[in-house]
Amino acid sequence: MLEPRSRRPKSSPSRLTDDLKRQAIGVRAALEVSGLDHGPISVHEKMRALEMTPVPSIASLARMFRQAGVARVEPKKKPRAAYRRFVYPSPNGCWQLDATEYVLTGGRKCVIFQLIDDHSRLAVASHVAWGETAEGAIAVVKKGIDAHGVPQRLLSDNGLALNPSRRGIVGQLVTYVTGLGVEAITGKPYKPTTQGKNERFHQTLFRFLDKQPIADSLHELQHQVDEFDRVYNTERPHQGLPGRVTPQAAWVATAKAEPPRPAPLPAPVNPADSRHDAAETPPTPPAIIDNQIRIAQVERGGGISVHGVRYQIGADRAGQTIYVESEPDSIAFTDSAGTIILKHPKPAPGVNYVGNGRPRGRQPRTVTDVLTHEVSPKS
Repeated sequence: MLEPRSRRPKSSPSRLTDDLKRQAIGVRAALEVSGLDHGPISVHEKMRALEMTPVPSIASLARMFRQAGVARVEPKKKPRAAYRRFVYPSPNGCWQLDATEYVLTGGRKCVIFQLIDDHSRLAVASHVAWGETAEGAIAVVKKGIDAHGVPQRLLSDNGLALNPSRRGIVGQLVTYVTGLGVEAITGKPYKPTTQGKNERFHQTLFRFLDKQPIADSLHELQHQVDEFDRVYNTERPHQGLPGRVTPQAAWVATAKAEPPRPAPLPAPVNPADSRHDAAETPPTPPAIIDNQIRIAQVERGGGISVHGVRYQIGADRAGQTIYVESEPDSIAFTDSAGTIILKHPKPAPGVNYVGNGRPRGRQPRTVTDVLTHEVSPKS
């Protein structure tokens, strides 16, 4: 008689039933198998779209997934309110361009260029290529312009194939978009959060592709990426947009920014005047490159020395000017067009020669060389 009575209510109308919990966990599993986001917010929006009743709150779903052991507990993760977000006021105000590596069957590496709109998060265009080159970057920008018009700005990192302006180099992509009146801008070095929207976009793409069969060719991977863009733009509610609408809905909700005006072409120059000016004007000094980039000339034998290590580039490039980009764990050699010629891991201490994968010495004659070789009259 002296024991306290239970304060538990006789009935709990708002208590989640076991059937509802199983349904929520099933929706989460289906989203995960499809390669889509499957957090509490995504599950909540999917259950609303399927008109399930009642739909648990986001907090209830998070607690439910933790109790079921299907979600990770991350107490050190910053809350959403801790991040400062900047968004352009209208579509086509700024596009973000970035490239990320992926693999085909047999471990063959390729690159996926992704172009998104900063305001609506719309996947403007995607392009699959064998490497991160200026040609691939221009191709994806052309694809996006053909579909959605010319943006006012183009944001990218400082890569040689994208925008190496901070390194004193004018890239092909910058030349192309500047001719259209687009302002090419970059983030500060070692500040990837400037391109945070695109970095997060890569994670969403990888989650989707990892659930698909490994592609055998660039064409097949391009088809998978195009399907992802369709689902991402039209079906997947975006948690970074007001009301968690789709990027396509956010794109059409606001009028697009006015396209920029191309810069006027320079006045024609008289050839005689240009020769006279060239004789009096001293040559322009070479561009100043930062600690990671240096300009070098390939020696006659096809090699180049960097920090006491001789790298064999190739005799066919003797006399050419190339760019050497040193990273903490790798070194890359790039031509003036931004195309990577060779890329090696940093050699171990004591190594003073790194080849290019080709056999050294005189190359063996091919069948074509034998058939086209003129026979000596003394033979």
